[in-house]
Amino acid sequence: MFQKLLHYGRNFYVATGLGLLAWMTFFDANDLPTQIRNYWKLHELDQDTRYYQDKIKLVQTERKELLGNDRLREKFAREKYLMKKEGEDVFVIVDEHNEPLEK
Repeated sequence: MFQKLLHYGRNFYVATGLGLLAWMTFFDANDLPTQIRNYWKLHELDQDTRYYQDKIKLVQTERKELLGNDRLREKFAREKYLMKKEGEDVFVIVDEHNEPLEK
């Protein structure tokens, strides 16, 4: 009699455990598909963060160069914004990666 009761008790706990696992995997607010989507979104946002941090470093480097030298400021304005003096044409020679040859 005791073994029969133990067998039913064990089945009850196994069924309850499996039901809880199924509930947490598919029906809960923090279910597995939601967790996977959140993980990939976090990964994308981390990549965006790295991209923008690199861009910020590039802009800071350009800013330091420009603020220290009038000749470089004029060169930057001519190359980036195609500014020119009256009666003058500006030509920027670039390499195969679309980078100016003179830096």
